[in-house]
Amino acid sequence: MTSIQPCKSHGMPASDNDVHVQTSTLNDWDPSSTFRQTKFQQSLNTDARTCGDVITELGYPYEAIRVITADGYVLLLERIPRRDSKKVVYLQHGLLDSSLGWVSNGVVGSQAFAAYDQGYDVFLGNFRGLVSREHIDNHISSQRYWRYSINEHGTQDIPAMIEKIHEIKLSELRQLRADTETDSLPYSICAVSHSLGGAAMLMYLVTRCLKGLPHRLSRATLLSPAGFHEDAAMIFKLFEYFIPAFAPVLAPLIPGLYIPTKFFRMLFHKLARDFQNYPAIGGLVQTLISYVVGGDSSNWVGVIGTPHYNMNDMPGVSYRVAVHLAQMKHAKKFLMYDFGSSSANMETYGMPYPLDIAANYGAIDIPVDVVAGQKDRLIPRSMVLKHYRMMKEAGVQVSYEEFDYAHLDFTFSHKEEILTYVMSRLLLGSSPTTKSRKSGYGSLKYQGSRDKRKSSKHLSRKSFGKQDSISTVNKLPEEPTSPISGCSSSEGSSTSGNA
Repeated sequence: MTSIQPCKSHGMPASDNDVHVQTSTLNDWDPSSTFRQTKFQQSLNTDARTCGDVITELGYPYEAIRVITADGYVLLLERIPRRDSKKVVYLQHGLLDSSLGWVSNGVVGSQAFAAYDQGYDVFLGNFRGLVSREHIDNHISSQRYWRYSINEHGTQDIPAMIEKIHEIKLSELRQLRADTETDSLPYSICAVSHSLGGAAMLMYLVTRCLKGLPHRLSRATLLSPAGFHEDAAMIFKLFEYFIPAFAPVLAPLIPGLYIPTKFFRMLFHKLARDFQNYPAIGGLVQTLISYVVGGDSSNWVGVIGTPHYNMNDMPGVSYRVAVHLAQMKHAKKFLMYDFGSSSANMETYGMPYPLDIAANYGAIDIPVDVVAGQKDRLIPRSMVLKHYRMMKEAGVQVSYEEFDYAHLDFTFSHKEEILTYVMSRLLLGSSPTTKSRKSGYGSLKYQGSRDKRKSSKHLSRKSFGKQDSISTVNKLPEEPTSPISGCSSSEGSSTSGNA
């Protein structure tokens, strides 16, 4: 453990109230350690630590990897490296969150450290959407930067990060081949996603399989995944109609929902941390937030006081992401973004309407675990069960589990049950990846597409033509009543019922 001691930094004398922590960071290509100072401003009661700071302070190795997406966004892929490990886990956060959520509970209660301690090479993804607005165009405008929906999380961010992981692992295991589309990989990668990250992961899997592209994953575990929202709290009904109705006016003026200046971000962060020091005020704020989100009992005050809500780089939300969620709730379907016109949808999807992700669950060719929270009011268990039922109906190897958790308990609380459960899922997917039960990485590869010119750029209309053909899932029981038999015997039995 690194000792905390007052010191001087950048030639400026340290005040009595400032404390500096020496942290060690592993560079991208140089395994030797470099040192920098992380500052805790005790006089302001703020915390500017990054995910890397938290990891290194606890004595773990750390890497920061810059990943550039196909559309020019610069993402931060963080890593707790085990370079010789053939077991890889990729952790992806949800809305208004960052990689810090996977390490915020310290050594004992964090998914990232639990996986590393069990021999995994741990990668922590960060979606686009930080106020630093990192992009290859240094002069990108706010309107251009925030012009993205959940589509881009699933079809740009996740593919870029997983391909970077693939490149790194092949290189490190010294088995880099010219043909990466071989029958097996020298490592296995399991994905664990929370909330919006779960919806983006499903979008990634479905679109990659429909395009016939490799997704590299051996298993996906989805903690309270977004996608279906019709049973959400009453407050979201106002959201459902207000956001799309005012989009033509508000989107150009407010392209992203974030706090724009360092001063106001610092003020927000300080107030959030002060609430924790004054139980009466903190309790009142906790009650108000819980009421607004429909009674979800997550530790909201504690979460907004964590370091990734500091003044330097606070996560935001694109207005299009908000519109996209409202579209899903209104349609009662897990849809890709509706651009509002047949011509725009045709250009993107090859058909006049957005792709229904859930109706194409049959394309998924790896085992999937879906997990619900009985106290979750943001994404109620009924909505997670809907994912499960539609996957089961489509023939996906899917398991279902639920815990007595609120929405943020999956990442921001010390819950030994979820750590044990996720590790058990990772063990099932930890053998080196082979081609899936379907030919190639998805048997729906542009089935009968007439327009070959569009196949490399657009999703085939005919391959999506049966998206409304999946029969109703109402025939399934309200809850799984017996262990799910979808997974092969080599992977063990899936769990079911209440935790």
